Amino acid sequence: MSNLQLRVISAVILAAIVLILTWIGGLPFRLLAIVIAAAMFYEWVSMTRGGLKISPFMPYCAFGLSMLVLFWMPNVLIVLMAIILPAAIAALFAETRGQGIWVAKGFLYAAASGLALSYLRGDSDAGLIAILFLFAVVWATDIAAYFVGRAFGGPKLALTISPGKTWSGAIGGTTGGIAAGMTIGALSGEASYGLFVTAVLLSVVAQIGDLFESSVKRFAGIKDSSNLIPGHGGVMDRVDGLVVAAMALYVIGALAGHPDQPALALF
Repeated sequence: MSNLQLRVISAVILAAIVLILTWIGGLPFRLLAIVIAAAMFYEWVSMTRGGLKISPFMPYCAFGLSMLVLFWMPNVLIVLMAIILPAAIAALFAETRGQGIWVAKGFLYAAASGLALSYLRGDSDAGLIAILFLFAVVWATDIAAYFVGRAFGGPKLALTISPGKTWSGAIGGTTGGIAAGMTIGALSGEASYGLFVTAVLLSVVAQIGDLFESSVKRFAGIKDSSNLIPGHGGVMDRVDGLVVAAMALYVIGALAGHPDQPALALF
């Protein structure tokens, strides 16, 4: 089987699983978000382990306990404390051993990703629309950026971080993300100016998330975050833009007055 065939098969299977669990929502989707977050933390620690002088066993246990709290999802403030406190302890523990705070950074990055996805979906119809809107913007941004960038080329977006990305691709990606997001908005009856601005923001943030993950891999001196997904590399390689955009969308909903059900402020 060629690498392209493997990539296509893996992509179809993963997309089907994600969309089915998104449709169901509730606990099944929360479990998906927790699995994504756990895989991200595992990959982060694996990528940066060269600078660790301790076993990652304790960070894994702490992260698992935080995700257990997210599994029950009693209240967003309780979940935040279950994430921030272990991360702060991990940072202090790392600093006393001269290891920097890479474990704590990965802890917050992965846990915030799981939290944002879980609370955005929730159990409501608005949560379903919010996640579909998020998927549409991010996936369309990624696809459009790739094809527009290959077609037009031009000045590089971030040469030292990701040499293949161009400004034409970034602009094309944002245009595609807006079109896809507004299509979901129109189908749901919520195609407002505010949603347009949100789509622009999410598309830009998703591309920043992609560059952020690329910078971490460049720092670690690796090509893929792991080999967990056949033909695709790691989980972080596939969700780098998605999770950062999810955090941004969650913050928008939370600031609008719905920290426990942010989708209600959006749709």
